[in-house]
Amino acid sequence: MFIGGPSRGLFLLYLAVFDVIVVGGGIYGALLSRDLSFYQGRVLLLEKESDVGNGASGANSAIIHSGYDPLPGTKKALYNVRGNAMYPGLCRLLDVDLKKIGSLTVSFDEEGNKKLEELKKRADTNGVEARIIGQPELASLEPSLSDKALEALYCPSAYIVDPFTLTAHAMENAIDNGVELHLLEEVVHLEKKDGHYLVRTNNGEYESRAVVLLAGGHNEVLLKELGEEGYGGKARKGEYYVFDHFNPDFLKHVLFPIPTSKGKGVLVTPTTSGNYLVGPSSEFTSDYEEVSTDELTLKEVKRMAQELVPSLPFNEQIRVYAGTRATSEKGDFIIGISKENPGLFHLSGIDSPGLASAPALCEDLVKEIVSYLDLKKKDSYQKGVKPYCRPLKMSQEEREKFYLEHPKYTKIVCACEKVSLGEVEDVLSRSLPCLSLKALKKRTRAGFGKCQGGFCGPNLMPLIAKKLGIKEGEVLYDKAGSQVSVMEVRKDED
Repeated sequence: MFIGGPSRGLFLLYLAVFDVIVVGGGIYGALLSRDLSFYQGRVLLLEKESDVGNGASGANSAIIHSGYDPLPGTKKALYNVRGNAMYPGLCRLLDVDLKKIGSLTVSFDEEGNKKLEELKKRADTNGVEARIIGQPELASLEPSLSDKALEALYCPSAYIVDPFTLTAHAMENAIDNGVELHLLEEVVHLEKKDGHYLVRTNNGEYESRAVVLLAGGHNEVLLKELGEEGYGGKARKGEYYVFDHFNPDFLKHVLFPIPTSKGKGVLVTPTTSGNYLVGPSSEFTSDYEEVSTDELTLKEVKRMAQELVPSLPFNEQIRVYAGTRATSEKGDFIIGISKENPGLFHLSGIDSPGLASAPALCEDLVKEIVSYLDLKKKDSYQKGVKPYCRPLKMSQEEREKFYLEHPKYTKIVCACEKVSLGEVEDVLSRSLPCLSLKALKKRTRAGFGKCQGGFCGPNLMPLIAKKLGIKEGEVLYDKAGSQVSVMEVRKDED
């Protein structure tokens, strides 16, 4: 499906030629495309799913880590700290929710206290503000924390972010600046040909001067086609609980246990939407697409989370989910700038702190691409998106005036999350399309509440169908073939 840019709505009748083809529409693909859109050159992003941000970028902990954990001297340490500092400005430009709430890494015994000292030294070396606190200050900072906690490493520079709109708004910005987006288009073959790259998909073929692989575990498959191996990627799956927004004051910080070889462990955190996340587990899997959950794993996640916060109200749980991330055996991010295949770039092994590191990593990779292609900055471009109208964030006086001038914002189409018709229509009018209920859910939060779309779904399907010019029965929930309606049971008389 062709979406965005001059090719929208056209059937491929020729071999389209681009300066850069980006493979993968996660947060890295969206941010890198946005950065490239500031330069003269034709850029195409290919995404196999029905929306951007449907993989690891939409199934993570939504935390912008401070940078105390990565080993000093690693790429993870460098880009985590740089990326963290870039987020406030980036989220202002892209109109994305970001909250600086700080993190607490909690110890329950003397061995854990020693580990906190090591982490404090790492934080100092990495240039991250951090201090170790004990009781009673710890209980004062976080009353819901277990009273068995002895000490914690407090890092005030940790943020929580909305990863769904971060990816979507970055891609919207890129499209507004001329980047082309093709959804539901999977890259099946990649080869070098006459100084260009031939990119074959399930829908056609393209040529490009440069190719950037940002497809997580699928990178390995495409790299092998060009004779490049040795990146050692593995899939690691994490399972989570999502709690309803039952109490805005229940937790005030991101809570971590002492990290292990498996990662940062099962955390408990607020989200920018007022929900709470508990997870993830951390187990290797052979399949990057395998995102099922299981009872035993979730029970273990629950047990570990209750060690941090015994009073976690699991009766407020509204769903569970799982996500996979690519983990490198090298233990660090891999920035691939190929010598054997000039013009081939990739980022591999992007696990935690991948979300925090994304703006800085993309910034540096774009510099390499621009230098290789000798691209010049555009005379004019947009650095951000048109602000979104969010009545619930206005004062009472501002909201009343706004409602009088914009009555569609008074009609609620999602009662759980209080999403209005005006907000939905605004999202549907943007350059980044919503091809599914899940896409609209991630943009507006309609369907994220207790009913999980059971009540609001029927309100949203006609709006999507009208925008796309299709029948309601053709509206997807997510992937191709995931139509919500299976048949028409009644046809209203004219």
